[in-house]
Amino acid sequence: MRKKVRRKTILPGFGLTLGITVTYLGLVVLIPLSMLFIKTAGMGFQPFIEIVTSPRSVSAYWLSFYTAAISALINAVFGFLVAWVMVRYSFFGKKVLNALIDIPFALPTAVAGIALTAAYSGQGWIGHLLGKIGITAVFNPIGIIIALTFIGMPFVIRTIEPVLEDMEKEMEEAASSLGASRIQTWIRVILPTVLPAWITGTTLSFARSLGEYGSVVFISGNMPFKTEIAPLLIMTQLEQYNYEGATAIACIMLLASFSLLLLINSLQAWSKVRGRG
Repeated sequence: MRKKVRRKTILPGFGLTLGITVTYLGLVVLIPLSMLFIKTAGMGFQPFIEIVTSPRSVSAYWLSFYTAAISALINAVFGFLVAWVMVRYSFFGKKVLNALIDIPFALPTAVAGIALTAAYSGQGWIGHLLGKIGITAVFNPIGIIIALTFIGMPFVIRTIEPVLEDMEKEMEEAASSLGASRIQTWIRVILPTVLPAWITGTTLSFARSLGEYGSVVFISGNMPFKTEIAPLLIMTQLEQYNYEGATAIACIMLLASFSLLLLINSLQAWSKVRGRG
């Protein structure tokens, strides 16, 4: 029998790389998150329930979820359109526009919040025009939706683009040659291919919006029961040295984010199985 020869690779073997991976994730993710739950568990069940179900907390949850949902839906519609244009067409200034899409990734969220507040305030260029038709964006849930739409936009676009690039145009041409209308081609050819990535990008945008703080703190005004989202409430509790209240609310948001991550992973697994089929 021939002796099996191990191939030499640049990276170390499985055992060492797995150990480094587990250690890295443990120090950066698992230990800090476990401390959050340990801190919350130490306060007792009854105080925990009283904090997370208080009227102010429930109001903050509701505002966080519905503004994040609206912004994610907006990004789902317009993000797909932007991704379609960036993949299917060539035009002057495309590289500049492509770079602009990634600005929310690179720009500090506090800077984004200041810029959005300046633009949408009563004296701002956009806010002044909105005021003429009776719309107030700053210190209003509308402003929160604008900020969350801004920071969540790239997730949908960058998730859909690779799928559109890999999708063969011949499939659309074949459907058209067989007499399919544009709507039929969209429903039966394009949508089934892009739907998993579309849902994943929208869910990522929603999850990112749930935890946003920097871009919202300026434009919302942080008014309890009106413009106070859950991350702002957590910071308020920390500023008041109410660490138990902050960790309790943070646990609820963490569980919500973890549930969304499970949903995303399930969608990706479904997408792979569907692609093999």
